[in-house]
Amino acid sequence: MAVCRLSEQELARPRGALDVSSFMLMAHSVLETAFQPIAEAATGRLTAWESLMRGHDKAGFANPPELIDLAHTAGVLATLEKLMVRKALKTFAAQPDRGGRLLFLNLDSRLIRDGEALVPGLIDHLAEVGLPATAICFELSERFDVTLDPGFRPLMERMRRAGFRFAIDDFGAGVGEMKLLCDYPVDYVKIDRYFIAGIDASSRRRHVVGNIVATAHRLSVKVVAEGVETAGECDTCRELGVDYVQGWFVGRPEIDVAPEREFPHLLRRHGASAVSGGADRELILNRIEFPPSLFEDENVERAFDIFHASPGQGYLPILASDGAPLGILKEERLKEYIYQPFGRDLLKNKVYHRTVAHFLDPAPVVALDMATETMLGVFAGVEASPCLMLTDNGTYAGVVSAASLLRVMHEKSLRAAQDENPLTGLPGNRAIGDYLARTAVEAGEARYFCYCDFDHFKPFNDLYGFQKGDHAIMLFSALMRRYFFAESAFLGHVGGDDFFIGLRGLSVGEVLEMLARLTGDFSQDVAALYAPEARAAGFVRGRDRSGGAKDYPLMRCSVGVLCLPADVDVAGADDLAGAIAALKTDAKKSESGLCLRRFGEAEPA
Repeated sequence: MAVCRLSEQELARPRGALDVSSFMLMAHSVLETAFQPIAEAATGRLTAWESLMRGHDKAGFANPPELIDLAHTAGVLATLEKLMVRKALKTFAAQPDRGGRLLFLNLDSRLIRDGEALVPGLIDHLAEVGLPATAICFELSERFDVTLDPGFRPLMERMRRAGFRFAIDDFGAGVGEMKLLCDYPVDYVKIDRYFIAGIDASSRRRHVVGNIVATAHRLSVKVVAEGVETAGECDTCRELGVDYVQGWFVGRPEIDVAPEREFPHLLRRHGASAVSGGADRELILNRIEFPPSLFEDENVERAFDIFHASPGQGYLPILASDGAPLGILKEERLKEYIYQPFGRDLLKNKVYHRTVAHFLDPAPVVALDMATETMLGVFAGVEASPCLMLTDNGTYAGVVSAASLLRVMHEKSLRAAQDENPLTGLPGNRAIGDYLARTAVEAGEARYFCYCDFDHFKPFNDLYGFQKGDHAIMLFSALMRRYFFAESAFLGHVGGDDFFIGLRGLSVGEVLEMLARLTGDFSQDVAALYAPEARAAGFVRGRDRSGGAKDYPLMRCSVGVLCLPADVDVAGADDLAGAIAALKTDAKKSESGLCLRRFGEAEPA
């Protein structure tokens, strides 16, 4: 098929003299809609798509803004936007099982003057394809300060009443963004890629983004991180409480991509991140409250009835028409009207027409799988909010109070104490399993899982007693702490004379050198626990499993090391645990007591 391209002569014309027919023919012929996925940071599940213009290069334009600016100058911007919106809605609506996912569309602020026709036209387009207005979120461009246009506020109010949502695009890189966040009921903030690039290696960027997230959450605004391109950036955004991630790490823009598409690499990362957040899920579920809720378009009289029927209930959750949490209605806000002359009658008056959305107060919205510590961090920066509103897969799941979160933290501490080995004070099997699951999917640097097991511990324990055996165990744990004290090292006590060491970001040579020093010092120091004659002989006499006499060498520690390369992630910890257990036998057989193998590497014949 021939490409419809504007000629150099047409592009060189004064823009007001552009041949509109040729321009629109080109737009119909070559412009396409691409969809870029947006995923929930806490779960890795697909949540929304952003519609992006593609095909501009075929028409001779360097980028979409250049084409759009030409359309504006020629007076056909509204017609072009109508064309692109219809294309996007048609493709989006044709996909099966949208599951309440959103479609983000860009709204050019220069269309504000067309507001009277804009909203009815949008509603007509939605009706044609069978989509509700609540499925659409309009991104406010960073290129222009829309707050300066007197027609913007009434247009936004009209669109919100129709059910549309709003996002501030490229937050931090444009103009008027703080005014929008402060004075307008936006639903999303999309942080510009500039602040996300390399955030995992920049404490300053983490600080800036963390504060943006905290401020947005205080205002019940959700946060999208744009331009997420690496696993490290994705993980850091999630740790900072970002709600959604978008970028090449999630998925690139594609033509006609199906909205039900899944992203296994994100789901695997969630499987590990859920260890820290999802491990709290059971505890938080026990503390969730379900106060009566209202939809944003309900009459205030309904709120009066609920407060009257529920004494002591100080607030009600307010939900969008699709069930998404928006904020809360505090009883005290209504009392301000009740105590005024004719206040309640005024609220009930249909001419005055005040829905519960008019009295909306912000409340932080967080994912149910978020770690309790992160939730408390969100609460710490919130003024006067009685609760956090929780979502599960993007759907409202109830509320939780600060007091309930503190109880969850207390229960977590008790569980950690119960899992901790009483002899060495090191984390036990549950924490080790959590570490394996979490680290398995954190590709980007080499990871080493070291299983340490004493050789000939039983004959020593039988000969000298449990007290000396405990001394040997405590000796090894002290040496572990001496050699592996960095934040990147994880130390655990499997039980008895079995230990676990998790390392990351080191070379193979560095790992083997540190382990050799550890095991060497242990062999030397533990020898002092033997009787002088045993040290001189180099062995002790014991009994084998059949009861016969047998000479056993002095104790040492064997270490099997499983290396997970930087470019590899593993879906489940069970595969890792099996591979580590197999290395344990090989390490005991080796002369040095050390055996290292890369994950997936065949065992030696």
